[in-house]
Amino acid sequence: MHHNALTAMLQQQSALSKVQNQIATGKRVQTPADDPVAAVHILELQRALQESDQYGKNADVARNRLSLEEQAMQDIGLVISLAREKAIQGNNATMDAAGRKMIATELRSRLGELVDIANRRDASGEYLFAGYSTGTPPFSNAVSGISYYGDQGNRMLQVGPAQRVADSHSGHDVFMKIPQGNGVFVLGGAIDNEGTAALGAGTVVDSDAWELAQDDYTIHFTSDTGDYEILDSSNVQVSVGNYTAGTVIEFNGIKIDMTGMPALDDTFTVSRSRTEDIFTTMRDLIDTLEGTTATNEAQLNTNIARVLQQLDHTEEHMLQVRAEVGVRLSSLDTAEASREDQKVELNRMRSELEDLDYAEAITRMNQQLIGLQAAQASYTRIAQLSLFNYLK
Repeated sequence: MHHNALTAMLQQQSALSKVQNQIATGKRVQTPADDPVAAVHILELQRALQESDQYGKNADVARNRLSLEEQAMQDIGLVISLAREKAIQGNNATMDAAGRKMIATELRSRLGELVDIANRRDASGEYLFAGYSTGTPPFSNAVSGISYYGDQGNRMLQVGPAQRVADSHSGHDVFMKIPQGNGVFVLGGAIDNEGTAALGAGTVVDSDAWELAQDDYTIHFTSDTGDYEILDSSNVQVSVGNYTAGTVIEFNGIKIDMTGMPALDDTFTVSRSRTEDIFTTMRDLIDTLEGTTATNEAQLNTNIARVLQQLDHTEEHMLQVRAEVGVRLSSLDTAEASREDQKVELNRMRSELEDLDYAEAITRMNQQLIGLQAAQASYTRIAQLSLFNYLK
């Protein structure tokens, strides 16, 4: 009788303690034994919430790196604008050789600035433009030129169950893959030309004809009166003609405008457009202004015209990269909004399974408290009962 009474009181105390813990924590399911089915679903929902939190952390890393890249693109744009301004200034007929060398000196410092931008790091010390090799400086400035030591990969971060975003561009994509010339062909003049002829940008008038016959060509002037021949890369003559001031040279679907007058044996090149890095463009401009690759005004004009065209392409390329960065940042914002909506729904579902109904729990606690008090009162009476009280 004593054992049964004590067992009943302990059971009442255990049930009361359990409901008190539920009220204190606000959680209906304390252990899987409380509701095995609900416990399994709660674990699944918690796992989904943890995944969402990790996606958010990945998105924060990507957003920080992309924001730094966007700032780098803006800084590069300022350097390009300045270089273009200095190129036009150096091509002024009133500028002497000493003045051009001073401009070249300033541009050398801007070239170093470009290298510094290309070697920028994020808050974790990783290089922005190194591709997968984020621990290696992507660009190195040597006497022979500026070389790229990164790779062409784009690191992808998962910011959603089925969404991945690249956290930057490789240095190869940003700085090394800029189309030459007008994007179809590029013009150049020999350093030993003696005439006053300077080339313009050139245009494509028949893209199909150029596609069929595109090659690297040389325009060779065979007289002082404008007679010329056009040779292909195999040195085979493909066309002849005569140039007079104010006219254009046209062949194989392209048109080349020219100012001034060429001399005998002056040569100009028409090469298929390839890619050129921004550092080479800057060095070409510096060399031209220093007189290394231009010995007369015509060559200066031709080289400056080519560099200006290349700077225009570089600026367009950087704007395109910046637009891609903007698209990625926008996708991160969209993914964040989606994650927040999902987290609200997951928390609601978990709350329905896990959270306590306080009104029901308090009512149940009062009932169990009354039951415990009744059991305790009963035991005090039962404990006083003894056969010895009735023996005489």
